[in-house]
Amino acid sequence: TRGNPLALLEVPRNVSAAELAGGFWLASARLSVGQVEEGFIRRIQSLPADTRQLVLVAAADPVGDPMLFSRAAGHLGIGMDALAPAEAAGVIEFGSRMRFHHPLVRSAAYRAAEAADRREVHRALAVATDPDLDPDRRAWHAANAAAGPDDAVAAELEASAWRAQGRGGIAAAATFLERAAVLTADPALRSSRAIAAAAAKREAAAPEAAYELLSLAELSPLTELQQAQVGRLRAQMEFTRSRGGLPGAPPVRHAAALLLDAAKRLENLDDELARETYIEALAAAMYASRSQPEALVLAAEAAYAAVAGIEAPARPIDFLLIGMATLVTDGLPAAVDHLRTALELWCEHARRHDGRALHWLALAFPIMQESLAGEIWDNDLIDRLATDMIGYARATGALALLPPVIAYQAGVHVLEGEFVTAARLLEEADTIAEAIGHHPMKYHKVELAAWRGDLTEAGDLIEAGRAEGIAKGEGRLLGVTGYVAAVLYNGLGRYEEALAAAQQACEYHDLGFYGWCLLELTEAGVRVGKRDVAEDAVRRLEAGAGASETDWGLGTLASARALVADGAEADALFNESIERLGRSRVGVQLARTHLRYGEWLRRQKQRASAREHLNTAYEMFTKMGAQAFAERARRELTATGEKVRKQPLASGDELTAQEAQIAQLARDGLTNQEIGAQLFISTHTVEWHLRKVFVKLGLSSRRQLRSVSWTS
Repeated sequence: TRGNPLALLEVPRNVSAAELAGGFWLASARLSVGQVEEGFIRRIQSLPADTRQLVLVAAADPVGDPMLFSRAAGHLGIGMDALAPAEAAGVIEFGSRMRFHHPLVRSAAYRAAEAADRREVHRALAVATDPDLDPDRRAWHAANAAAGPDDAVAAELEASAWRAQGRGGIAAAATFLERAAVLTADPALRSSRAIAAAAAKREAAAPEAAYELLSLAELSPLTELQQAQVGRLRAQMEFTRSRGGLPGAPPVRHAAALLLDAAKRLENLDDELARETYIEALAAAMYASRSQPEALVLAAEAAYAAVAGIEAPARPIDFLLIGMATLVTDGLPAAVDHLRTALELWCEHARRHDGRALHWLALAFPIMQESLAGEIWDNDLIDRLATDMIGYARATGALALLPPVIAYQAGVHVLEGEFVTAARLLEEADTIAEAIGHHPMKYHKVELAAWRGDLTEAGDLIEAGRAEGIAKGEGRLLGVTGYVAAVLYNGLGRYEEALAAAQQACEYHDLGFYGWCLLELTEAGVRVGKRDVAEDAVRRLEAGAGASETDWGLGTLASARALVADGAEADALFNESIERLGRSRVGVQLARTHLRYGEWLRRQKQRASAREHLNTAYEMFTKMGAQAFAERARRELTATGEKVRKQPLASGDELTAQEAQIAQLARDGLTNQEIGAQLFISTHTVEWHLRKVFVKLGLSSRRQLRSVSWTS
């Protein structure tokens, strides 16, 4: 848009993401929605015929290469001097690049032309494009020059599709494959290409186009394998619809059954595809959770049989499937090595930007990878997964994946006690989800609210989550709301309510956070005097965290054991927990252990030592923005005889997401003008937000931002 604010508003209204992807712009013949563009059309139509043709050449190839433009003009038999009227009218500039006066002039010029003229121009551009230097753009122009099916052009498009992905992301690849399918004359080949295009469209968050392509595929007789592939794609999209709570969508448990059926149909037809579908079936069963408790076991048993023939697994999905099936059927100790190998390989492929990684990533992310990293209590692996997967999803333009991977990264920041960063990421995830028509992320948003300790906000989100989980048959959401309610009420010191919520959450082993639920159950049980409940929770925690061999897992287990221990044993366990968790990055649990230890020491009449740990907990919670736990620590400190003044949250949690972002950029040394340019807001707006930041954080200058630890 060359910095044109009006164009920034107008272009998204007139041009789709697929048209913009990688510069493979093909302005469709649909009616314009903007009066600005209609004015440009009238101006172009007033130009001489040869001039209009040259403007159309420039419009049809957005790269703006003047040499390509000149060659195409030569193929059309039009001299370059014919462009002068367009330059005089302020429509286009001929220089080091062909530039339109306004971005919408390009689409206006394209829409104003007749279909035959557009095809002629694309044909000239295809001939003028070097087949060795830019085969993909040549194939694209040849496709748009075709008046009907053309198998040769379709083959070129198919060959170019995955190269185009490197330039324009999965949306560009999907558009190439879609066009290849439409131009294919051979029915069998058209069906095959339509199925591939539908899969790419689904990954590019274009479900309507994917459904249309599946219908195109079904116009011709399908092989048994193709029928199974179509069934799998429909099951995948039904699962997406069910999770989004869209009208007419089936409950999540039904979608899980569809994916399991699709996996079984693919066996003996395409074993690799069958294994990939089993991963999706397992992920869907994890979402169904307590709404269909047998689903995960059935999927795991079927998957276990499917992987029995893998003698030397090599791909991350093979290790993941073996590990997941083993985890459900035989327990964590037997599965942990395969799970860790799978996740580490996943990160390696993502960092290399391996083209296969996007496909594997789309299978079950984030639920399976996130959950299994949590199940083996490996916070380093969780952090690497978040960093590598979000980097790869952004680099490849995988729009359908971006909201869940961004929300997953937000969840990692919640664990580490970086609530402001988490809130900013969740806002971004919601914005992208809304833009592509997906359902906003719920899980980490309600978790963040619970850790912050705002009863009104968290309570509303918990109730909304429960209602949604019941409506969609998404049992995992019910488990999450039980867990976060337990966190909320333990923070507020309302232990009876925490106990009830934790017991409800622990009725089903939700992979990834079941151990966290057991820790909340242990604390609540001890506080209300139900020692038998707490001791049983510790025994169950030993089976998972105890087998992890990680500082996070063993540190969490030591903290839980300390709650049900006495005397010197409790003291030693608390210290072990603090030492182990201090070596991890799970800041929220380290702060919780300092709080529990301080509370225990106060009851042992060791006030000086109690103050030390309670002050540490209070400072950590205040810095994070964990309001309820900070207040609980403050009350305990007061009980030791220490006067503690309520402090405003230093973490910036009172800031909005945009205020926090502006404050971070200001702390990094950017001027107000530079901040405004980066965030596409005016300097005046930056100044207005910074004034509010200074008031909320109790600062008087931007220099002081450097000394305030309100974000990571």
